[in-house]
Amino acid sequence: MSELAPGDTAPSVSLPRDGGATVNLSDFAGQNVVLFFYPRDDTSGCTKEAVGFTQAAAAFAAANLVVIGVSKDSVKKHDKFVAKHGLGVPLLSDEHGDVCERYGVWKEKSMYGKTYMGIERTTFLVRADGTIAEIWRKVKVPGHVDAVLDAVRAL
Repeated sequence: MSELAPGDTAPSVSLPRDGGATVNLSDFAGQNVVLFFYPRDDTSGCTKEAVGFTQAAAAFAAANLVVIGVSKDSVKKHDKFVAKHGLGVPLLSDEHGDVCERYGVWKEKSMYGKTYMGIERTTFLVRADGTIAEIWRKVKVPGHVDAVLDAVRAL
């Protein structure tokens, strides 16, 4: 499967979220959506990213945009993460990795000379019509939320 690119139709998403409800990407037809894929709940970079998106929630809502986080953590771990940091964005649990695979974010990574499989921090901006407007790969957290907000406002 080739890597997703701007202009492609966003793959479908139907996953459980923190709190236990199921979220479908199609639930947000007519709205722009940011899907941010992150490696793991309660790690420093992932916490900063989720908190940053939460703090910008009003600005994103004003731009007719929904922000959704996705990782392979369980719903139970998401619930703890949300409660600990007061997060205000839905966090979806892709425990089996199907959505991560379809979005091409499940990659070989390396740390301290060891290679392993993990989620590459990636953000997708999906237009209201379901097509991908922009993709940020190998995201560095500082300044990322502002860059996404600028892109949303430019739609």
